[in-house]
Amino acid sequence: MAALIQYYGTGRRKTSTARVFLRPGTGQIKVNAREFHVYFPTEQLRTEIRQPMLVTETAEKFDIVATVAGGGVAGQAGAFRLGIARALVEFNSELRGALKKNGFLTRDARMKERKKYGMAGARKRFQFSKR
Repeated sequence: MAALIQYYGTGRRKTSTARVFLRPGTGQIKVNAREFHVYFPTEQLRTEIRQPMLVTETAEKFDIVATVAGGGVAGQAGAFRLGIARALVEFNSELRGALKKNGFLTRDARMKERKKYGMAGARKRFQFSKR
């Protein structure tokens, strides 16, 4: 049996995590064992996810198998995109320049700010009463 050739990348965004495997193929994308267009309902999210593949012109070279967990659809899409970009760099380090120039290798560090004690939320305060 021949060894399975695959390239792995982990992506994170907000509270979402994506484990992405690139395998030589025809361009099929599976997310959590479901079809890509079923899991990500909007065209905007699907376009965002495909960007690293389009920039590096590798869209038809790989099948993508991914496991995403945590957060919402937008966070998962961002994590998925980062995972694809990192896996592409593992496949060919020469693609790093193009991916970095377009910002696909940058981990978006923005997280939800924690709620503070004595306050209604992270920054919102309870209504002030003079008397």
